[in-house]
Amino acid sequence: MSSMNTQTLIGMAAYLLAMIVIGLWYARRSNSNPEEYFLGKRGLGPWVAAMSAEASDMSGWLLMGLPGVAYFTGVGEAFWTALGLFIGTWVNWAIVAKRLRTYSQVADNAITLPDFFSKRFHDKRRVLTAIAALIIIIFFSIYASSQFVAFGKLFGYVFGAEDYFTAMVILGAALVTIYTLLGGFLAESALDLIQGFVMIGALILVLVFGFVHAGGLAAITENLENFPRFLDIFGIATPDTSGGVQKAVNGVPLFGPGANYGFLTIISTMAWGLGYFGMPQVLLRFMAVNKTSNIRKSRNIAVIWCFLSMFAAIAIGLIGRAYLPGLLTSAGTSETIFIHMSTRFFPPLIAGVVISGILAASMSSSDSYMLIASSAVSNDLVKGIIKKDADEALVMWIARAAMLGVTVFGVIMALSGNESIFRIVSYAWAGLGAAFGPLVLFSLFWKRTTFPAAVAGMLSGGIMVIVWKNLIAKAGGVFAIYELLPAFIISCLVIWIVSLCTRQDDKTIDEEFEKARTAEF
Repeated sequence: MSSMNTQTLIGMAAYLLAMIVIGLWYARRSNSNPEEYFLGKRGLGPWVAAMSAEASDMSGWLLMGLPGVAYFTGVGEAFWTALGLFIGTWVNWAIVAKRLRTYSQVADNAITLPDFFSKRFHDKRRVLTAIAALIIIIFFSIYASSQFVAFGKLFGYVFGAEDYFTAMVILGAALVTIYTLLGGFLAESALDLIQGFVMIGALILVLVFGFVHAGGLAAITENLENFPRFLDIFGIATPDTSGGVQKAVNGVPLFGPGANYGFLTIISTMAWGLGYFGMPQVLLRFMAVNKTSNIRKSRNIAVIWCFLSMFAAIAIGLIGRAYLPGLLTSAGTSETIFIHMSTRFFPPLIAGVVISGILAASMSSSDSYMLIASSAVSNDLVKGIIKKDADEALVMWIARAAMLGVTVFGVIMALSGNESIFRIVSYAWAGLGAAFGPLVLFSLFWKRTTFPAAVAGMLSGGIMVIVWKNLIAKAGGVFAIYELLPAFIISCLVIWIVSLCTRQDDKTIDEEFEKARTAEF
């Protein structure tokens, strides 16, 4: 390893050490009981709630996946994806946050999303809890693997050898697991606040330096206009590839004529925004806000952060293609453009700190995924169904054991061969969004939603994502759309129809629903 890489690694190590120290500090106050460990006793202020929600949501996808898409195929897919996510962020904070915060407390103080579903419908057998917990375990394990891939790519680059990928995936997973095991939700949320600032600071810094080094707007535009449809938001560039690797002549990348980005494709891509309604890592922050009066302030912070960070991420991908047009030749390697630009613009030690933005993104998400998945096992499955008389100490130990299990499974998936962070995240995002999103909306805003409809809607949404992705989409044409869109629609229809067919009058549920509409905490 070269002297420059050593200095870069030192900068990153300093950041990692700081995060672990903070996690250890919070360990003293976050382990007393499951409510504190999993929800922080509903004590998040507006800044922590907003920044931790966005940081845990965006993940390594923001600094690697999104710039990588912009670098490889141009502005089209990246723009519509970001627009959908931006709208989804705003709507979620505007209409879901307050109602979920109040309803989760009114519904017998639910502390997890599966717990809320069962308590909302007075599901004494905890059927909804079991189904939701299993869905979380499956898709969050996939989600966690995407962050471990980010660790592997990052450290593999710093060490200058792909042979380090496996070791670095394992090391990154171990570091996140350590501080999440120790600190729980409070440590995770406090760290996410810091990491949210690190992420956006790193993005803006690389964007500004990249803009200057690439010659300014005129030079960047002139270079990118040589690639067909690269700057067309209604089109997509088509790299000329062989075996997944883009061809080049004298260092100049080759592109085909490009393709249209039609109305159906745009709607399909913007459907990413629908996923927000079912993302446990975001919804949990809504449930944990200390006061409902703070939600408006949190929303403003979250929306501004979301806009600035995604704008910067896409711009970095575009500037990277203009500045280093032939450097990265596949969809997978394109996701390292942020790293390449950072190491070119800054001294090694400073570059290590800037690259820590990727560590921040990956850590802020993977800790959320592991904590939520472990709560699904310990609090929802074990405490809620298998051993209802389990004491708090046992629940905490099971949570930690489950977290280790999720980590191991995520590492195995990360090493399975799919190296595109963007594609891994899109699948997990669709699964969670379609399974939970429609049910969250119907549970909060339609009093007539019934328990059978909740079960049917959750199952139909999650199953349809898998079926559409692996079977229907292969037919191509109009069926080759993002699986979240059809699965979300089908789940909504199922909930509506089944509710109409299984009308159940329950005075207590109706009273809780009405109370949640007006309650303030």
